Parts: sequence; C-alpha cells; structure tokens
Amino acid sequence: MREVETAKRIPLPQGEVLGRIGKTPLIPLRKIGEEFSGVTLLAKAEWFNPGGSVKDRAAHGIVLKAEEAGHLTREKILLDATSGNTGVAYAMIGAAKGYRVKLCVPANASSEILRTLKAYGAEVVLTSPLESSDGAIREAKRLYGENPELYFYADQYNNPANWQAHHRTTGPEIWEQTEGTLTHLVAGIGTSGTLMGTGRFLKETKPSVQIVSVQPDSALHGLEGLKQMATSIVPGIFDPAFPDLNLEVKTEEAYAQVKRVAAEEGLLIGISSGAALAAGLKIARQAEPGVIVMIFPDGGSRYLDEQFWNE
Repeated sequence: MREVETAKRIPLPQGEVLGRIGKTPLIPLRKIGEEFSGVTLLAKAEWFNPGGSVKDRAAHGIVLKAEEAGHLTREKILLDATSGNTGVAYAMIGAAKGYRVKLCVPANASSEILRTLKAYGAEVVLTSPLESSDGAIREAKRLYGENPELYFYADQYNNPANWQAHHRTTGPEIWEQTEGTLTHLVAGIGTSGTLMGTGRFLKETKPSVQIVSVQPDSALHGLEGLKQMATSIVPGIFDPAFPDLNLEVKTEEAYAQVKRVAAEEGLLIGISSGAALAAGLKIARQAEPGVIVMIFPDGGSRYLDEQFWNE
C-alpha cells in the first residue's frame, strides 16, 4: 500500500507525447543497396514520430512560434489546409495542448487520415477532390478572411516556422547520424518545408552536399502529399533555385518501390516515401561512391486500402 501511495505522488511529466517528436532513426536499406558499389542508401524513418509522419516537426514548430508571439490562444481555432499528415499532426497537438482545430482537407484524402483527424477531435471541412490541396488552401483562406478574429491561420505553405523546424531538428539529426559523411539529401516537395529547412542546415554545414527535390511527373498523380510545382500554388517558403537537382517521379514508380521495400527490407512505407526511394535509386545509379539520405515522410499503414497492393 505504501508503494502505491508513493507512486501516486510522483508528478507526471508534461508534454510527454510532444516530447517524442524528432530523433527518428536512420535506417540502412542494405538489400536494395547491394547493387550499388560504394553507395549507402539511408532512410530517415519519419513515421516514428508520435503523429506518424515528418509533419509533426513542422506543425509543432508552427504552434510553438504562434504561442510565443501570442497569435494562438485558447480563444482561437487553429485553422489550416492539409492533404493529410500535417492535419493529423495539428489534431494530435491540439488534443495534447487543448486547442480547437479546424482543417480543410480534399475529399479524396485517405479514409485512414479522415478517421484519424476525427479521432483526435478535429473539425474537418472537405473540399473538392478535383482541386487537390490547392482547393483546400483556397477554402482555408476564405474561412479566415470571413472571420479573422476567430482563427489562428497556421498557413503551413507560407509560414517560415515550417522550414525552421527542420533547420533546427531534422538537419542536425541527419548530420549527427551520418557523422557528416552524407553526400546527397533526397526529399519530396509538398509545402517544401522539409527540403528547405533540412537542406539549408546541411548546405551551411557541408556545402558539397547535393540537395535533390522530388516532384510528381504530372499534375494528375497519386503521390499524396507531394506537389508538381509547375501546375500548383507554389508555397511561399519554397525557393526553386535552392535544390541542386530536381527529379520527377511517376506514381507507378513510387508504388513499385513501396511494395519492394515491404518485401525486401521489411519496412512498410508510405507513397511519398516510395517516391523518395525511386529518386534515390536514380541518384545511386549515376553517383560516385557516396551516402544518400532519403526522407521517408510516413509509413504505409495509412495507405493499405490503395488498389496497387492488389496488383
């Protein structure tokens, strides 16, 4: 009985869930990498974040910056547009911190994403699937314009706290995990925050590192979370002159790599992760000996309903 009473008096740590954001593992793809002499393929496994994706970093950074500036208070509703993972991150953080969250989401977002948002208690506004994430952005701006006093509009596509979160966390982690040996960073572009923040830190630390951006090869694609910049609303935080190389990936290429990694490496990865791997393999086929780090934004459990698994 005395032991139980003592345990009750131990204070519980605050923010325990949010304290788990970051410090994700860097996983070598040994079997897939066997065909490349002198090249090491490393996957930054962002599904180890508590919300299940790399977007936990940006969403947390945006919220912290808004709290510090007094822009996000209990009286405000956190509002943003999202194609999925950032919304989950906002909803998780909102639940943990006690904020109301309202999210504009394309109606063709995965059913798993939509169920997760509702599980965390977020209000979801579905937008036209034909307009993809751009339609969600336009709707979020409309809602904010109608009642700016009601909302904190996070605006992940234009908020510098997005890329700054990666400059502060993702970049230093990769540098430490590779002991400075990396030669390439490969990252997909959605908001571009991961690429810009991580890439800037690595370029500042080692200018010879090659920054490779990954985009879909067409406007009509199945790479959830990624944008083809030529046909989309370009995020304000994206600098098209920053990447050393831009690679376009077909949806089918990404699907094939998702299935391959599951079968050969025992990793269940998401579709945008498959796109990053497809691009990384293109680099590996033409690279000198080197260390290629690919950002894998999320895992595959949210995409198991996709038809390609049955093909």
